[in-house]
Amino acid sequence: MVRRNAGEGERSGRAGTAAERRPRSGTPGSAVTGTLGATLLRVTSFSLRQVKLRPGEEHREALEVELAPFEFGGQRYLPVPEQVTAELVVSRALTGTLFTLRFRTRLHGPCYRCLGDAVLEVPIDAREYQASTPDDEELLTPYVVDEQLEVSAWARDAIVLALPDKILCRPDCAGLCAVCGKNLNDEPHTHEHETVDPRWAALEALRREV
Repeated sequence: MVRRNAGEGERSGRAGTAAERRPRSGTPGSAVTGTLGATLLRVTSFSLRQVKLRPGEEHREALEVELAPFEFGGQRYLPVPEQVTAELVVSRALTGTLFTLRFRTRLHGPCYRCLGDAVLEVPIDAREYQASTPDDEELLTPYVVDEQLEVSAWARDAIVLALPDKILCRPDCAGLCAVCGKNLNDEPHTHEHETVDPRWAALEALRREV
């Protein structure tokens, strides 16, 4: 748990965006406690009842978060490993609570262009804010339900938001040949196309039958 002076907590409470609400760590005179580095717990959700904070304080905990396979662009991708070590930070401000989730994962699945094996490293640094007395739905996070933080659901959505438009086996992937379907990375080639005047198409078809 990190205790900060009242000035820092007040600034955090007045900030207008999630990034601005993030309390700054490592301030002079702060004392850090928590479970980071202790035995990891495998979780899909985290009970907020066990964290009692005052404005300006934060709680850090290392969790082993379960990640489920998911579909992206009509293709199935597998997080490897299925459990990742994540750092969860719960920071209390005057007007609400800021949640920070950090971890790295590796996705395995098909390349968008050639359908070969693709591996993508995905670093996650996600934040969610929950206002104490919200007057706007944007100040609520969908991952807090009945004082439970749905960590796995949040982690999965954070991965999806961090993905590029196309997952490729390599940046210069040549893809598949549009004519024969072969992998152009393994067999670079071109096809010569014979252009036929559509007015002679019927005669050309008759010629082939003879």
